[in-house]
Amino acid sequence: MPELILPTARLGPSYAETVHEFIAEGRGGPDDRSLLGDLLREAGRPDGTEQWIERVLDFERTLITDPPAHFVPATTYWWTDGDTHLGRINLRHHLNEDLSDIGGHIGYDIRPTARRQGHATAMLAAVLPHAAALGIDKALVTCDVENTGSRKVIEANGGVLEDQRGDKLRYWVATAP
Repeated sequence: MPELILPTARLGPSYAETVHEFIAEGRGGPDDRSLLGDLLREAGRPDGTEQWIERVLDFERTLITDPPAHFVPATTYWWTDGDTHLGRINLRHHLNEDLSDIGGHIGYDIRPTARRQGHATAMLAAVLPHAAALGIDKALVTCDVENTGSRKVIEANGGVLEDQRGDKLRYWVATAP
């Protein structure tokens, strides 16, 4: 049964496979301004060493305690099934101006080989109580206009569309029933 956990070295090999899948679909390059791009710039590409996963874990801890200037404090959770990494979700503890506009409280990725299996919907539902525990009553979750899958994930979790800004749809999702 999949579950939400904090990043752990135990899943280093599986997480490295996930990152390789993202790279194979064209993500993580020098122009990638996503969290994955930042992680790869900080930790480097997976190289099969324990040092790499330790750099990843250090990056994730830094996001909570001492985020870079363009970040807010955030906790990353991994969606796992046993020793298999399926996805990750980033819960931002509050919003800054950019996040209020297009980034939102929550961002997530499912590894390409685990998509279209309901993982994103379940993962988003699982992180909402963590948002509530941070005092977030309604979480802003955004997606690209053309990302039908993500739109369905957000709506399945009760997301209410507020508006569209540029190529982003902005939804509010209650964090408690």
